[in-house]
Amino acid sequence: MKYTRQDIVRIVEEEDIEFIRLQFTDLFGTLKNVAITSSQLGKALDNKIMFDGSSIEGFARIEESDMYLYPDYDTFQILPWRPHQGKVARMICDVYKVDGTPYESDPRYILKKELAKAKDMGYTFNVGPECEFFLFHTDDNGCPTTITHEKAGYFDLAPTDLGENARRDMVLNLEDLGFEIEASHHEVAPAQHEIDFKYGEALVTADNVMTFKLTVKTIAKRHGLYASFMPKPKYGVCGSGMHINMSLFKDGKNAFVDESDELGLSKEAYSFIAGVMDKMKSICAITNPIVNSYKRLVPGFEAPTYIAWSATNRSPLVRVPASRGASTRIELRCPDSAANPYLVLAVCLAAGLDGIKNGMVPPASVQRDIFAMTRQERKEAGVHSLPKNLYDAVKEMQTSEFVKGVLGPDVFDKYIIAKKAEWMDYTTQVTDWEIDRYLDWI
Repeated sequence: MKYTRQDIVRIVEEEDIEFIRLQFTDLFGTLKNVAITSSQLGKALDNKIMFDGSSIEGFARIEESDMYLYPDYDTFQILPWRPHQGKVARMICDVYKVDGTPYESDPRYILKKELAKAKDMGYTFNVGPECEFFLFHTDDNGCPTTITHEKAGYFDLAPTDLGENARRDMVLNLEDLGFEIEASHHEVAPAQHEIDFKYGEALVTADNVMTFKLTVKTIAKRHGLYASFMPKPKYGVCGSGMHINMSLFKDGKNAFVDESDELGLSKEAYSFIAGVMDKMKSICAITNPIVNSYKRLVPGFEAPTYIAWSATNRSPLVRVPASRGASTRIELRCPDSAANPYLVLAVCLAAGLDGIKNGMVPPASVQRDIFAMTRQERKEAGVHSLPKNLYDAVKEMQTSEFVKGVLGPDVFDKYIIAKKAEWMDYTTQVTDWEIDRYLDWI
């Protein structure tokens, strides 16, 4: 939806909107907001709402902390779950510095930079995410647990699927927010769910991922549940991913299509795949950004662990789904919802475009189940492993001039410092597993 300043002022008055949330996302993918009353709307639309950037993780230092929020008018939405009297709306904002220039560490700006490069090459970047999540019970204090009483599996329905009513309510609220929901269903693990929404231009999709997570969590709470996007909240079951389906359009047509090719793929498609695979180890700390991400990326639970591609099986990192024509796309299967969607799409686009600019050719596709191959067979096929943990992923990223170029030196350094600290904090913990295994043995 395209809005003018006059449109927003009129809607706020006609709909009796009392509060407007000015939302933005920090470096590590957490949604933030400054709430204003309708009396301050004009000030907000004039880009004059200020906040302290030094209080936001990964943002400014104290000596340069004043930041301004520039609302994107087209993201104006009334939040359907808030009261009908004194309604609440939101706008997603870009972060700017005092001198009126974009703040280089704003994740939304980082994605915009890469989209501008794609535009210069004649491309529009379209993305469709597949967001999975768990619905758990809360304790007597309302805090989340990992407890669930259901035992439903893939595509099961009520009464086995105890989360069906909550999921239905989520879909209805998402549709009220303008989402086009393509499918919703129970996933493989008990209490695990997926809601898929229609692909769109990358910036809109990244905004939608943030709105999606907020909506799902809010509606889950209304049903007395907690929605968790943690990649692997329970041992022994499948984890939750955020598969990313990507395509480039040029002159209104899907640039990944070549009907004369055996697989129906263009040279751009092959080079995009090659670029993503080439940079995968260095961007893994972005697509899978927390310690827990790598508990999901293990054999036996439908998540990729090897860098390979295929159009015929689901075990590789990169898959080409069967749909062709305008629906031709490339699916990257490792990302999870702990990731910052703006940064994920920025590095994936940059990697794919690098492949196209340099005419990269991917290795041969892998038609076999990679997990059934021996180590020697994988070596002969040129199949490499993803990083095994966050420490390995950060080491790969740290040596990458490519990632530094996408994020910018300041964000690059802040991100690595934060992730090293996260890993160090994790390695010094004493876990229940250690107590159970060692306490009465040593």
